[in-house]
Amino acid sequence: IVSLMEELEAIDWYNQRVQACKDKELRAILAHNRDEEKEHAAMVLEWIRRKDPQFSKEMKDYLFTDKTIAHD
Repeated sequence: IVSLMEELEAIDWYNQRVQACKDKELRAILAHNRDEEKEHAAMVLEWIRRKDPQFSKEMKDYLFTDKTIAHD
């Protein structure tokens, strides 16, 4: 779980750097790095899903669907 937190935090940091960066080339590099962190986060989420049946159920219920997210 800490690994997932770190990946999400890295995504946030890179987003902040991309938004603040004025150099187009550096901004592209930072965006690329941010997107790699997204890949890492997805990999950790998939590992958690495979190891935790309840988490897997929740992910299947809420991800990749157009249904309402919040409970009524």
